[in-house]
Amino acid sequence: MTQSQNGQPLLRLQGVGKNFGPVHALTDINLDIPAGKVTALVGDNGAGKSTLIKTISGIWQPDHGDLFWQGQAVHLHSPRAATELGISTVYQDLALCDNLDIVQNMFLGREVLRHRQLDEINMELSAKGTLADLSVVTVRSIRQPVGSLSGGQRQAVAVAKAVMQNAKLLILDEPTAALGVTQTKVVLDLIGQLASREIAVIVISHNLNDVMAVADRVAVLHLGRLAAAGPISEFDRQVMVDLMTTGTSMREPGHSGGDGGASEQEPATAAAEEQTEGGRVSGN
Repeated sequence: MTQSQNGQPLLRLQGVGKNFGPVHALTDINLDIPAGKVTALVGDNGAGKSTLIKTISGIWQPDHGDLFWQGQAVHLHSPRAATELGISTVYQDLALCDNLDIVQNMFLGREVLRHRQLDEINMELSAKGTLADLSVVTVRSIRQPVGSLSGGQRQAVAVAKAVMQNAKLLILDEPTAALGVTQTKVVLDLIGQLASREIAVIVISHNLNDVMAVADRVAVLHLGRLAAAGPISEFDRQVMVDLMTTGTSMREPGHSGGDGGASEQEPATAAAEEQTEGGRVSGN
């Protein structure tokens, strides 16, 4: 099942645009995010990836267009509103406290109380159960400080924390950056576990090998516009590189240029125009 119960994608962006003064960071973005699928968001530096995920996460509000959650229009005025809806974002810094243990990190700000005291037993059981459900088996003890964990283990704790908040859409910002081969595999396996639980996943990555290994769908941004979007089977590494760097690709039918607001419903339609006006906001 990749659609919500009413037949709509979990999240739909329709004509979304974001400006910072005269600078157009995002222009006419149309994108569907289905439940239970991994959507890779790729693009060169300055393509608008960070702006897009911050718009979805409620940090910034779009200046144009609409967001639909399970077919209903929503207005995300804050990160808390996005979290309450079921959208969680794990940024590169992971937002973990090195001096606290795994359980304390997973319940930070949401501590369970019993008789006005911390319910350590139930929090520990909940944390252990969530990690087990996600097949995270490399952690020696859930009471060890997060600062003693490897990069992949830290990523797993951050993801498990989001899952415990009943996330329906999880956004991962460069989850395998600076990880070795073994830890990268741990994280990619974890992403697969999330999708198998019908959680929608957006992965922002510059590593196209990881994208090809884990993604069900790909969305390519170029200078704030959606260059192409569609199933991973309609892309290869070279086509993605072409789209990331020029906004178009002639290597495959259906990947040549078009309107900058190409819809997600047109499979892998390349849609970025050559930019002749003002610059774009720099950022991932």
